[in-house]
Amino acid sequence: MTDISDDANADLSVDTFIARLHDRTEMSLTPLNTVNEPCATISEDHLHRPGLALAGYVDLFTYQRVQVLGNTETRYLKHLAPKERRAAFGNLTQFNIPCIICTADNTIGEDLVAMATEAQIPVFQTPTPTVDAMGTMRAMLVDQFAPQQAVHGSLVDVYGIGLLLSGPSGIGKSEVALDLIERGHRLVADDVVMVTRRDSSILMGAGTDLVQHFMEVRGLGLVDIRAMFGIRAIRFQKRVELVVQMEMADENTSYTRIDMIEGTREILGVELPRVRVPITPGKSVTVICEVIAMNYLLRHYGYDPKEVFQQRLRNQIQSGRKGPRRGIQYFEQDYE
Repeated sequence: MTDISDDANADLSVDTFIARLHDRTEMSLTPLNTVNEPCATISEDHLHRPGLALAGYVDLFTYQRVQVLGNTETRYLKHLAPKERRAAFGNLTQFNIPCIICTADNTIGEDLVAMATEAQIPVFQTPTPTVDAMGTMRAMLVDQFAPQQAVHGSLVDVYGIGLLLSGPSGIGKSEVALDLIERGHRLVADDVVMVTRRDSSILMGAGTDLVQHFMEVRGLGLVDIRAMFGIRAIRFQKRVELVVQMEMADENTSYTRIDMIEGTREILGVELPRVRVPITPGKSVTVICEVIAMNYLLRHYGYDPKEVFQQRLRNQIQSGRKGPRRGIQYFEQDYE
């Protein structure tokens, strides 16, 4: 299976940033000035509180970030004389700053707002406390600039586990996903899965804006899963936790017989556990996928069937017993 790498996410305009904050969160932002063309766009997911820059030290000033003025910064400016206050604020406006956000209902005064307007720097005010506002803005920026990759396959939520069905074209990924949906599981994406890395080891999957929950089944054509099976049959996002690699059975290839997890699959620098499933006539891959998900849940909660079996095997070897024995001591009075 070949992956399709996405280009790096483009810079974010200030207008889009503010609009998304308004649409996706409850954080309200009031513009304090009007800037026709901001001097810079937002190019990274970090925020900055420019305390040292206001004090005059700008050698390490990360001016390309969204600048946040909280209680400390605004009260520092207010305690200065008017001339010194303008000089301190000029330490910021000499740079191409994307925007300035005053939190906790703080303001910087009309004279400093005028300086920002002249420098083409938008200034906004929010009643949200500084820590909460930074958390909200940071989460949105992390999502915007998170690494993304388009991966061929089908992503299905099976018992709460995100299974990425992979394999060569035509092997039956969509058919297996369709069968899983019929059995009550939920489709996230088919054919192309947009994978986004959140934090250092979490991969989130979603469909593309064009396909979403449409599915192409060979011999049938396009199927609208949401229209056919209802809202219960879909998800818009799901964490990718396990890769099910479907491949045609090869008699010259040895497959694991004890440990279900065999190797890993790397996506965006994250190693995901991988299960290889050989495809043979009559094999119920759907049931196998359900067992894979349930076994993964057992391991997640501390029960590893391979370890339990190996411990039983060690105990039998140490006891010196030979040959198989019944698994029960005696038969109950039940001869069904």
